[in-house]
Amino acid sequence: MKPIISSIEIENRVIVAKYQRLMVGAKVVLVEKASGRQLPETVTRVASPVPVGALRIRLPDAIEPGTYFLRAFNGHGEHAAQSADFEIG
Repeated sequence: MKPIISSIEIENRVIVAKYQRLMVGAKVVLVEKASGRQLPETVTRVASPVPVGALRIRLPDAIEPGTYFLRAFNGHGEHAAQSADFEIG
């Protein structure tokens, strides 16, 4: 079964993303939809050995309003999952 990022919540410039089947060491990064640019200052890694959970990404002040999504990479750097698009205001 394929890994998924199932839901996104944003509150006080913190993204909380729930995931399933992402393994420990997976990397998740925020991507600006319009440009496809990955924002390296938002990279976080899955630290839990349990493949179901949630991760938090604090948004730096430099992140501008727009449409974004999260992209996950497995421990080998291969694309593993992508969230639905969401707005940062």
